[in-house]
Amino acid sequence: MNGLKGRRELKHTITKADCYLLRSNLQNFMKLDPHGEDGKYLIRSAYFDNFENKIMRQKTEGFYHRDKFRARLYDYNTDFINLEKKSKRDNLTYKQKCRLSAEEYEWIRFGDIYWMAEDPRDLIRELYIQMTLFQIKPTTVVDYEREVFIYESGNVRVTFDSHVKTSYRDTDFLNPDLIVVDALDPDYVILEVKYDEFLPDVIKHLLSIINTRKTAFSKYQLSRRYG
Repeated sequence: MNGLKGRRELKHTITKADCYLLRSNLQNFMKLDPHGEDGKYLIRSAYFDNFENKIMRQKTEGFYHRDKFRARLYDYNTDFINLEKKSKRDNLTYKQKCRLSAEEYEWIRFGDIYWMAEDPRDLIRELYIQMTLFQIKPTTVVDYEREVFIYESGNVRVTFDSHVKTSYRDTDFLNPDLIVVDALDPDYVILEVKYDEFLPDVIKHLLSIINTRKTAFSKYQLSRRYG
């Protein structure tokens, strides 16, 4: 994809007890993400879709070629927002991103999008085309806490996502007091393993000590289960 390097992703749902065990082992071999406090930070994403749920249906039906757009911020800091495009091509995942201001998000949210057609950022112009052709727009907000471990060989990131919550159809992404409810059973955590060409044996061994169940759903799917 235009010179982008694809990465492999594995997703599993695990219990909090297994998360505690795995975390205890990983910290002996992996580094905590230097961002956030003790490797943890809050993530908020506003996902784009249309009235026909095009993006969700492609995921549910297992399309091997699909794209999704989202706006993302960290620890409720509205001064640093990214627009991201995450693409799936067969078994590889690609991600592109650019900065987005809070004001620009609000323009997009309320349908003021014509400025996007001539914007110098490629991703903004691409989103404009998708919004025009398929009427995608911000559809729901998802919050969760992420804990990240890093292993440099293979460029491995192991993440634990917990306290996954959804706003349903409220897209007031910038509001720190946005009302959200649980989208995932609080007793479970989403484990994600991301790497380049190979997963080192030491990481494979560490992951094998717990009973993992491969997960087909995404946090966006979880957020839309009830509406």
